[in-house]
Amino acid sequence: MGVILNQIPMMLVALLLLLVWGATRLWERYALTRIEYHRHLSAKRAFFGEELLLELEVTNRKLLPLPWVEIDDEMPEDITFLKGKTTSSHKTARVHLTSLLSLGWYHRVKRRYPICCDHRGHLTFGPARIRSGDLFGFSRQEIEVNDVNRLIVYPKIVPLEQPSIPSKQPLGDILTKRYIFQDPILTMGVRDYHFGDSLKRIHWKTTARLGKLQTKVYEPTTSVDMGIFLDVRTVKPPTWGMIQQRLELGVMAAASIANHAMAAGYRVGLYANQRRQPIGEPVRIPPSQHTEQMVNILDALAQIHSAAESMPISRFISLESRNLPWGSTLVLITAMPTETLLATLLRMKRFGRRVALVIIGGPETPSLDGLPTYRISDDVPWREVETLTLKVAMQ
Repeated sequence: MGVILNQIPMMLVALLLLLVWGATRLWERYALTRIEYHRHLSAKRAFFGEELLLELEVTNRKLLPLPWVEIDDEMPEDITFLKGKTTSSHKTARVHLTSLLSLGWYHRVKRRYPICCDHRGHLTFGPARIRSGDLFGFSRQEIEVNDVNRLIVYPKIVPLEQPSIPSKQPLGDILTKRYIFQDPILTMGVRDYHFGDSLKRIHWKTTARLGKLQTKVYEPTTSVDMGIFLDVRTVKPPTWGMIQQRLELGVMAAASIANHAMAAGYRVGLYANQRRQPIGEPVRIPPSQHTEQMVNILDALAQIHSAAESMPISRFISLESRNLPWGSTLVLITAMPTETLLATLLRMKRFGRRVALVIIGGPETPSLDGLPTYRISDDVPWREVETLTLKVAMQ
């Protein structure tokens, strides 16, 4: 019409609208092509209270500039951002970290967020949604980046104030002053042969050198196997629910006892009556002193998320204790010492098992028929606990 009527202003308006339409189509088609988005964590594992750095990086690898880019990245609710703000999500225990920026041609932008790991768990960062469009807001594109980053936050480990938990296995690696058995693997020295000594104990090389019979002297040892059983139930059965304070104290106690025992030379195992993802079986880590054993225990404890038990702890102990060496020490951590559970522990004690009971919270508990019983008070919030005191129960 502008050409027909020879109206230059109308022709300019038409040309402007044509350019806007062309630019809109161009951004609509190519805005999010060759866009790269990466998320980096400064570590894949962290302890409770540790600070890490989260880095978000977006790159535009084309000539077309992007006037605006909006990135919504899913984050775990249990992480505290020391910089930046998050918004709530419709998903449970998730929040959104939103970034709004512009990208020139072949431009890269990095943003760093310090975070505090103030809750244990297996945490997932991502996926992310990226939106962009033209300068005028007529068109919008959106893509989803399904790459995720995983972070394991270990439970809090604190020093223990407790009496020692003795053990009963005759052969092992921990030296003791009182002993009946000697470990034939650990040779302490030699002495002159006495009438009645076994010929298997004669040290033939020293005998040949000295010209008289010499007998090996072995080092005395006691048990080094400990199975830590964690009961995830924190309310009275058959009620369903969870007391977060007691569950966290129980997890903290299991981690601290395991760390203390392994430092003392024990072979430590962990058992918990909750299904472990993704295998769907209860937590079952046999005693070991491998260098990775403490990492495996902490990984399992970090995954305990609720008080949904797979089976009653009394039945779980009866089943799993069969696979432990006979002289092993069984340490049970529970907030709900039911009559059935106490009967199971007393039966094991009568059969010769070494058992120790650690009760989380609740009133003062008397010692039961000589069963070593300890109590952890739940008066102090678990985040503020710096030393775990295992108070000996009244006799």
